[in-house]
Amino acid sequence: MAPRWLWLLWALAAATPVAAAAQSVSGRVLSIADGDTIRVRQGERAITVRLACIDAPESAQSPWGLQALHDLRQRLPIGREVTLIIKTSDRNGRTVAEVIADININLVMVEDGRAFVDRRDLNGCDARAYLDAEFRASRHRFGVWQLEGGITRPWDFRRGPGAQRSRS
Repeated sequence: MAPRWLWLLWALAAATPVAAAAQSVSGRVLSIADGDTIRVRQGERAITVRLACIDAPESAQSPWGLQALHDLRQRLPIGREVTLIIKTSDRNGRTVAEVIADININLVMVEDGRAFVDRRDLNGCDARAYLDAEFRASRHRFGVWQLEGGITRPWDFRRGPGAQRSRS
């Protein structure tokens, strides 16, 4: 028979939720700020959500940033019910999540060439699916890939002279 402490350890481990399990919540779209940031009403509160694992062009990266914004607004009209698969929160207090509205919106933004895969932020996402989607978009020269090699990456653009330094 196993010692009592071993049984207690097993019981504690069985009762502890797995840290890697993603939290899933639903809500309704309130607004779209840019190509990778939305506001969602979740219960009685409004939360700002940054789309996980992607980085869309900045608004100042004309016309690409505005195209990403327009495309996201088309896919997520105000009032649309969405499911958020929460990955983490960022340093600005935003919820970082994959947004599901019949389809994975984050993945579709990459597939359509409206956003890049953020290789620094693939935690909890299906990295292969995102990288494959980006490859297909670049091969077909969709969106940001219309220019050979793609446009300046948003993370490089933000570091440029006079550019905003925070992740949007």
